[in-house]
Amino acid sequence: MQFCVITIFPEMFTAVSDCGVVGRALNDHLLSLDVMNLREYGHGTHRMVDDRPFGGGPGMVMMAEPIVRCVADAKKKLPGQVPVIYPSPQGKRLEHADMLRMSSLEGMIIICGRYEGIDQRALDIIEAEEWSIGDYVLSGGELPAMVLIDAIARLLPGVLGNESSSGEDSFANGLLDTVHYTRPYEFDERAVPDVLMSGHHEEIRRWRLKQSVGRTWLHRPDILEKLPMNDEQKQVLEEFQREYKDLENQK
Repeated sequence: MQFCVITIFPEMFTAVSDCGVVGRALNDHLLSLDVMNLREYGHGTHRMVDDRPFGGGPGMVMMAEPIVRCVADAKKKLPGQVPVIYPSPQGKRLEHADMLRMSSLEGMIIICGRYEGIDQRALDIIEAEEWSIGDYVLSGGELPAMVLIDAIARLLPGVLGNESSSGEDSFANGLLDTVHYTRPYEFDERAVPDVLMSGHHEEIRRWRLKQSVGRTWLHRPDILEKLPMNDEQKQVLEEFQREYKDLENQK
């Protein structure tokens, strides 16, 4: 998959290109990342890409012309028709299902806004898709772009060392992930649950499912309200709720 990012701070993307899952995937040529400096398309000696808003008000607005020209050049580098993504608080909230769909694309262009935003005419001309990573405001679109790249990259074939890892992540099956333990067996007088030491694969699978459903009920009940649970999920949730209630009563 080919990512093309348009930004005035290209140096920020070393955070994903040089590190972790995305860095390894780039080295293994499982995906590509082209970071374009929007200032190369700016006006005048100082490569200006922003100006004061019409109608008054605080801050600056990114100009349409540099963005439209930069996107046009970006499209020449990518195969076929690729979406142009604009991370924005006004966009639709990104969810795991959206990441799965995007991971099947050949590529995408991501525009990182700054200041008060981008001239609406540019967004209309390039037919940008607006997406949000949450209901809060950041200084620019670079961090959301990195979130998008990382979330999509781990879904691509061959990127993760264990191909089953992404299928066990939170939200992969509509639920939060289960709890995890590793060595040592006992730490601060707290031992690993016996079931994980039993070697009984079916009991371990069911226990992990119960923790996953239960944690979702505790921390994100809104997810369960939308999830059509099967009989086993309902049963383990009832067990988790009873056990949780007993623990609370012992406090």
